[in-house]
Amino acid sequence: DRMETIIAQTGENGFHFVDEAAPPALMRALALEILKRKLTVSWWTNVRFEKSFTKDLCLLLKASGCIAVSGGLEVASDRLLALIDKGITVAQVARVNRNFTEAGIMVHAYLMYGFPTQTAQETIDSLEMVRQLFKLGVLQSAFWHLFTMTAHSPVGLNPEKYLVKKQTAITGTFANNDIAHEDPTGADHETFGFGLKKSLFNYMHGLCLDDPLSNWFDFKVPKTKVPPDYIEHALSEPEAALFKPTAKIVWLGHKPAVEHFIKSKKGNHWPMVSLTFQSRKETLNIKTYEQQGVWFANMLEKLSIANSKTYTLQEVKENYEAAGLEDFELFWDNKPISTMNKVGLLRL
Repeated sequence: DRMETIIAQTGENGFHFVDEAAPPALMRALALEILKRKLTVSWWTNVRFEKSFTKDLCLLLKASGCIAVSGGLEVASDRLLALIDKGITVAQVARVNRNFTEAGIMVHAYLMYGFPTQTAQETIDSLEMVRQLFKLGVLQSAFWHLFTMTAHSPVGLNPEKYLVKKQTAITGTFANNDIAHEDPTGADHETFGFGLKKSLFNYMHGLCLDDPLSNWFDFKVPKTKVPPDYIEHALSEPEAALFKPTAKIVWLGHKPAVEHFIKSKKGNHWPMVSLTFQSRKETLNIKTYEQQGVWFANMLEKLSIANSKTYTLQEVKENYEAAGLEDFELFWDNKPISTMNKVGLLRL
């Protein structure tokens, strides 16, 4: 409602949601409502790179006008991400970023160097992770920030846990909360700043992606211990199926062209249906038994985003069985039905 009001008041239709980390479920609900109301908007927000950003959810967000997301990859090191209690791994970030990128949503990552106890080796390894993300095209924009201890952060409240020492006491107002600190176990973090930022500037322009990491620094740095195919391997791992009976099933596409025909083999005949789906990018054809095909075409009309009711996967299954059809999972979870997200059938 506020978006429609602001559009009417200002004539602008671009929105930046400033949540520190917009919840995927809320983004899904927003996207569905934008599509139901047929609003033409563009929007972006800040996220945490959670595994619930599936390929289908990213396609939905894109369809609703989402053009970009930004999120914290931070130190790009699994040990330090666990220490920060970020709740993500580099491999997970790579897969989520791939989902956003393939949907046509730009990804910006906030990167951090100089976290307490971060070694020179971990700094170089983090840079290698970032290099691979850019080379494989799953990250489009990023910025390195030098870690700052703040009074009310976990590090500021409990520096002993992170093996650092406060050098200044906090005084004054809440906003004056940066604390100088000493990190006796980590690297000389500030010396890495120029090289990290120079390399990133080039990576964002598609340059020097195969250059040795040592080229970016005017002092000796350790060789990376990250395998050169680490991110590529992470992207090749199949995503865990997150689809539950309560998952929402939404159809964003158009009505298919339906053609009835008879399939013959060794004297046997079966009535069949050919369903042809056309999206802006491709054409998809499905051939299936007549009863299943007719049911599926009718079900898509019910699943259309234009309808007020949104069906769950369990409700779709019940509708299938009520039509006297058998083996729902065999029909629904196999190709080509399982690849129909390309033309607008989304499991959310």
